[in-house]
This record gives sequence, C-alpha cells and structure tokens, in this order.
Amino acid sequence: MTATSELDDSFHVFDTTLRDGAQREGINLTVADKLAIARHLDDFGVGFIEGGWPGANPRDTEFFARARQEIDFKHAQLVAFGSTRRAGANAAEDHQVKALLDSGAQVITLVAKSHDRHVELALRTTLDENLAMVADTVSHLKAQGRRVFVDCEHFFDGYRANPEYAKSVVRTASEAGADVVVLCDTNGGMLPAQIQAVVATVLADTGARLGIHAQDDTGCAVANTLAAVDAGATHVQCTANGYGERVGNANLFPVVAALELKYGKQVLPEGRLREMTRISHAIAEVVNLTPSTHQPYVGVSAFAHKAGLHASAIKVDPDLYQHIDPELVGNTMRMLVSDMAGRASIELKGKELGIDLGGDRELVGRVVERVKERELAGYTYEAADASFELLLRAEVERRPLKYFEVESWRAITEDRPDGSHANEATVKLWAKGERIVATAEGNGPVNALDRSLRVALEKIYPELAKLDLVDYKVRILEGVHGTQSTTRVLISTSDGTGEWATVGVAENVIAASWQALEDAYTYGLLRAGVAPAK
Repeated sequence: MTATSELDDSFHVFDTTLRDGAQREGINLTVADKLAIARHLDDFGVGFIEGGWPGANPRDTEFFARARQEIDFKHAQLVAFGSTRRAGANAAEDHQVKALLDSGAQVITLVAKSHDRHVELALRTTLDENLAMVADTVSHLKAQGRRVFVDCEHFFDGYRANPEYAKSVVRTASEAGADVVVLCDTNGGMLPAQIQAVVATVLADTGARLGIHAQDDTGCAVANTLAAVDAGATHVQCTANGYGERVGNANLFPVVAALELKYGKQVLPEGRLREMTRISHAIAEVVNLTPSTHQPYVGVSAFAHKAGLHASAIKVDPDLYQHIDPELVGNTMRMLVSDMAGRASIELKGKELGIDLGGDRELVGRVVERVKERELAGYTYEAADASFELLLRAEVERRPLKYFEVESWRAITEDRPDGSHANEATVKLWAKGERIVATAEGNGPVNALDRSLRVALEKIYPELAKLDLVDYKVRILEGVHGTQSTTRVLISTSDGTGEWATVGVAENVIAASWQALEDAYTYGLLRAGVAPAK
C-alpha cells in the first residue's frame, strides 16, 4: 500500500473522486468499482487519493481494508476522510476519530467548519469550541504519526460573512500541525478574481500552506482552482471528469493539463500525462457514464476539425488551430467530413485513413461534391467514419467496394391475437458466385435483418462471426408532409479490437437500417483483410 513518488512535496494533486465524485447523481460505486478507480488514478500519478469516510459507512470501511491488501500503490497515498471530534468530547476518545486511525491510512483529511453560522446552526456549539475541536483533533492525529490535511468547509462564504473568524480556523489548524489547510468553495458560487484575492489575503495573514477545493456551480471550478494556484495555493483537490454533487467539482484532467502544459509545473511523474485520455475514459466506463465527447483535452471532439477553413490551415501547420499537440495528453487530431468540408479536409481525412489521394484535384473534387450531395440528403459522415471510408474508396476505385450483391430483402412484423409479436427477415444475395437465401427471426425487424444477413454470409465469410452490433441510433429528419419524414440510422459495430460507425438514410427506419448494416458488414470484411469481389 506504500507509494513512492519521484516528485517532491512542493505541490499536491489530490483526487477525491471516490468520495466527492461519488456524490454525483447517477453514480453508485461498489467496493470493486472504488478499487478499480483507485488503480487508474494511481496509474495516472496523482499524489493523493481520498478513499472515503471509514467508520461512516460499511462500504468505505471495507474499501480501506481491501485497499491495504489488494493495491500496491506506486504513486499515490491513500487518504481517509472524516470530521473533527464532537463538541464537548476528547479526540483521543472519539469513535469517529478512532475509525480514521483504524483505516490504516497514513494521510487523513478532516473537514472543519469555517463559517460562523454553520458552527452555531449545524454544529450547535460556540465559535471557541469549534476552534478547540480543530486543534484537538489535528494534534491528536499528528501525535499518532499521521499526516493531516484540513478542509475548511464553506470557507469563502464564511470569509465573506466573518473574515477574521474564517482566518482563525485556518490559523488554528496550521498551528496544531496541519500540513495543508484547504479552502473550500463548498457552494460553488465564487468567481476566479474573488478566489485569487481571498487566497492571497489568507496566505499573507496566516502563513499557512493552502489548498483549494472548488465546486462547479458557476462553471468556474477549473478556473477558480487555477486562480488559487496563481495566488499561492500549492494543493489542488479535484475529481476525475469533474464528477461531484450538483453540477460537479473541479475537473482533474484540465487542471493537471493546465498545470503541466501552461504553467510548466511537473505535477505528475514523467510520461503520465500521455495516459490522461485513456484514464479519463476508463474511469467513465467504471462509473457507467458515457465519456463527454466535448470535454477539454480528453474528449474525442477536443481536437476534431470540421470547417474547411480550419482544415486548410491545419494542412499547413496543425498548431494553427490547436492549442497543444493532442498526443501530449494521449488524444488524437481528427478530421470530420461534412458538407462544410473542403479539399483540405478530404485530403487530410484520406491521409488519416491511409488512403493516398496523390494530389488528384479531380478526385478530391468529386469526393467533396459527393459528400455535400449526400449530406444534403440527410447522411452524416462526421459520425460515420466507416461509411465515409467506403465512399472514398469507391471514388478512388471508380466502383463500390463489394463483397456481396443483394438481390432483395424483406422484413415482416406480425402481431398475433394473443398479444405476442413475431419478427422475421429474408435476404437474397449473391456472394462468390453463389446465390444465397437466408431467413431469420429477431426481437425486432432490424435485429431480424441483421441475423438473416449474418446467416447468409457467415459460411462464406467466417470473419463476420466476430462482429457485434454495439449501438443503434435513429433520428427522424425534417419531413415535407407530416409523417413523410426522412430517417437516419447510425450503427456502431465492433470486432472485439475496434469499433466503427456506419450510416443509412431512407424514407423509413427499416430501409435506413439496412443501408447501415450493409456498410457495417462491408467495412468489417475490409478491416479483416478480406479481398473484395472483382
């Protein structure tokens, strides 16, 4: 459980995903989930991982017991979270304080009240007793050999109401031996200039080592965190992907990226920043939330370029429209093909796909016009790279890429008197000179079509057995007369090692789905290295 780090102690990256992040609506972490996230965070290289509140609930108590046995931390130190002793008690005899020690964590974060109204209304004690609670608990834990951080809850609101008392809590914690006193914007209502001014004043007046914990209710948590660093804070508390109560916390990844790439501070072990995109997505998978496509630095759209003007500049120098090299954070530049595409977009996308267009202006022009024509009809290629690659290859070869020729297909949905339903599809096609007729049932007409196509082709192309339809999206586009609307279908398919998207557009969902399925199977065979029919 002991971590060794190549970094010094001058700056702390403190992650609280397992406690604060777990308070997000829709996140419910098991002990196994918490262990998995802790491993990812340690792999990323954060200095401290706050594991939860041992003694407050059985899940967190079990997590600390298992983490001691199951995780060999290489970079991070595990932190237990709890509160100062109860009013009128003694820290050495307080059961909750004892639970913090029993957790085995060598670092403990204590939450302390720093807003006078919270002391009187929530703790129902005096301002002096609150200071005694802070001093007694910190000094007791230090005497037991623990490192102690103190989170001053509601600090900025408390400072606005009673600045001298808020500063006295900071001073008391520091004088009792707290290694860091963290100023918390618990309600998330502060703005960067306010944060910077308060942190600078508190630092000057108390001499304590300060940290920052920012909630994102104004959308400023990352900016507020960096403003606190500008004012002298040397400890930042964040959560992976900004998970947290209400709208969330300061997002770990843009904070760390800004510190390393914009401020020039090495806050992670060498080389770990390049793992950031992978770690962000891996944690999103554990908590079962779809990764934000537009998240700074790590979103799949963070370095995606769509406009033709941008593409023309990027063709000359990628830095002209990118603030960093995406590889620095483990991401990649992507060219999106749409009706906004120009020649440069097509050429760069072809290069990305490994297709040399050879400076053929006529070919590139045909592709541009074809894309614009298709997108006008409702297709979208920025979300369906596989369908675009098939279109591009068809223009390069002057004929479509074909592994089979479809003679006909049909799908039937039957409602029965007993309330049950039956879905059946039949596909007639030619492949490698053989005419094949296949029928299959499914739990819907599209599923039945998928199964019938698979039945028809798998004996000839066994590579298709690996394919799995993993996502299916339908969008109704604008119609001319009421229900006479165009339907667009996007299908995501996987072969176990990669995933690709295809698109179909037609007057009904079944026909659109069939187009997307045809492209999905064709692209799957192309990926598998199967030679197309001559």
